[in-house]
Amino acid sequence: MIVPSIDIVAGQAVQLVGGETLAVEAGDPRPLLERFSIAGEVAVIDIDAARGEGDNSELIAELCRRAPIRVGGGIRDLETARRWLDLGAEKVIIGTAATPELVSALPRERVVVALDSRDGQVVTHGWRRSNGRDLWTAIREFAGLVGGFLITFVEREGRMEGTDLDRAARVVEAAGDARVTIAGGVTTAKEIAVLDRIGADAQVGMALYTGELSLAEAIAAPLVSDRPDGLWPTVVTDEYGTALGLAWSDLESLSAAIERRRGVYRSRSRGLWVKGEESGAIQELIRIDLDCDRDALRFQVRQAEPGFCHRATRSCWGEDRGLPRLSRRLKGIIAASPEGSNTARLAADRALLAAKLREEAAELAAADSRDEVVAEAADLLYFLLVKTTTAGVDLDEIESLLDRRERRVIRRPMEAKETER
Repeated sequence: MIVPSIDIVAGQAVQLVGGETLAVEAGDPRPLLERFSIAGEVAVIDIDAARGEGDNSELIAELCRRAPIRVGGGIRDLETARRWLDLGAEKVIIGTAATPELVSALPRERVVVALDSRDGQVVTHGWRRSNGRDLWTAIREFAGLVGGFLITFVEREGRMEGTDLDRAARVVEAAGDARVTIAGGVTTAKEIAVLDRIGADAQVGMALYTGELSLAEAIAAPLVSDRPDGLWPTVVTDEYGTALGLAWSDLESLSAAIERRRGVYRSRSRGLWVKGEESGAIQELIRIDLDCDRDALRFQVRQAEPGFCHRATRSCWGEDRGLPRLSRRLKGIIAASPEGSNTARLAADRALLAAKLREEAAELAAADSRDEVVAEAADLLYFLLVKTTTAGVDLDEIESLLDRRERRVIRRPMEAKETER
């Protein structure tokens, strides 16, 4: 798989050759993150912090809230590593400061040790000095303690000359069950495919920025198909992971989907098919995932009404249910504000809505029997969703925040707040 890379200097995305020479100035990293995150996790590296020349922590903290990222650069102690994990980073990348003691104090699956090597020797101090260790000894020191390794082949970094696939295979073998990410010279889809087959991801920067490699080619690189037409089955889900239907993709439709950020597929009878172009039931493309066997895709989308199916239902299996359906219904009612609607009245009367929220929360707190808890919880959830919908907050935003909170390393004590009387 591909891990797109965003290096940041003075608040701007850049690409450097050999870690020093400025080759690309890409500007604001936010649009880049929005584009790259369609492929999954993005590596965000604070070059200033790595050099000890300031930092971009405020900006990167914002990026943590926007998309799944792994953060690196200037993480030299336990406090800093924990802070980034608590801010929502999927993983932290720890370089020269990594020690077995430091990484062992962090959740294993969320730690990546970065080892920079030149011709098999680990280098430090901006890739200028060798620390006297070979790459394999360094990997063995951390194997079993971390969830991943980021291995940069310095002599190939930013030079668009291809990576060392034989050395990458040796790294994967030495890393054991830790996932390896290879950086340095990855330029072609073929290299990404080979790395994926041997069990490694490819961290790519320069090739994406210069257009040498398209994001669609990079995502599709590991895919295979046993169909005569070469199409890839594509499971389409909404933002909550609920299946909406099955479609088909090829490289052309994948490229169009990424470029337009829409659900674009390959119809076996009509050619390129942009979902909703005629009906209005468009799809905003959120993310693309490959399955474990690399023979199917998943498109995660925000589906407009009336839904995915040509029969005007939410999915090809009929209507959905539960909180996502209620959230959408409330959004429609509040937007239309029909006369006589209690939901519309609540949305227009903040004091009434606040009073109902307090009332229902108290009734849920006092509920004893199972049936009472179910009923009072349902009541509270309804009023809660009216509140969030009125504020323009989508249910998946709340879910994303809860996911980030689950990943916090440092937990605050659970104590009741004193209330004014």
